[in-house]
Amino acid sequence: MALSQKTIDIFYIARDNMSSILKTMQVETVLGPMVAISDEESLYLLEFVDWKGLGREIDKLSIKTKSTIIPGVTEVIKSIESELKEYFAGRLKIFKTPMKLIGSDFQKDAWNALIKIPYGKTRSYAEQANFIGKPLAHRAVANANGVNKMAIIIPCHRIINSNGKLGGYGGGIARKKWLIELEKKHS
Repeated sequence: MALSQKTIDIFYIARDNMSSILKTMQVETVLGPMVAISDEESLYLLEFVDWKGLGREIDKLSIKTKSTIIPGVTEVIKSIESELKEYFAGRLKIFKTPMKLIGSDFQKDAWNALIKIPYGKTRSYAEQANFIGKPLAHRAVANANGVNKMAIIIPCHRIINSNGKLGGYGGGIARKKWLIELEKKHS
């Protein structure tokens, strides 16, 4: 897929003393365009382009990885693009694209717990906290979910409030509802 000039201008980040290259490409989905950032081995970020914190997260990613981020495509980006098409068609339930998770040990535990929620099922923040052995940490779990940089593939959309209401989602409540309904339909 071709990047628009606007996308190139927004997502090209070059700094002095950067030692590696990450590539970024806009991936079209039925829920709107997403940005994928990877190196040749792992996906570092997958987010909707209209997410309000996207620019800040890309900047932090560049700094944390000491990377210049340039427009381009990698086999990893091709993989996630293909998997997203299969997921949205209801044919993919588990993503295989390799990911590089950047966060604290607690955040990584919370994200790994999200990955273990079965396709088509939902859990509460409290259930997620219990799963990682920290039953009183439901607010910290919610914060960890909020900084998840892998929309859809680390499925924070599967977390709902204890009262059964949808709760928040960085991609927007309408997308969260749509994703939950898609998975229930195909599970």
